[in-house]
Amino acid sequence: MTTFTSTLPEELLIKLNEMAGKLAMPKNRIIEKALQIYLDQLTRAEYIKSYKQAGDDTNILNIAEEGMEDYLKQLNQ
Repeated sequence: MTTFTSTLPEELLIKLNEMAGKLAMPKNRIIEKALQIYLDQLTRAEYIKSYKQAGDDTNILNIAEEGMEDYLKQLNQ
C-alpha cells in the first residue's frame, strides 16, 4: 500500500473524526471506502453519458436495429 498525504478543510476533518469514532474505524479506511464509492459513481456517470450519446447517434441506432433484426431471424428459425 502506498502512503498519500493531503490536506482537508477543517470542517470535513471534524466530520471524519466524528464518524471514525462512531464507527470505531480508522479514518484512512473511511476515506478509502468513500473514494472508491465516488470513483465508481464517476464511472457510472461516464457510461450513462456514452449511452445517451449513442442514443442520439443515428448510425449507432441503425447498427443496433440491424443487429436486432438478425437476432430475431435467428430466433424464428
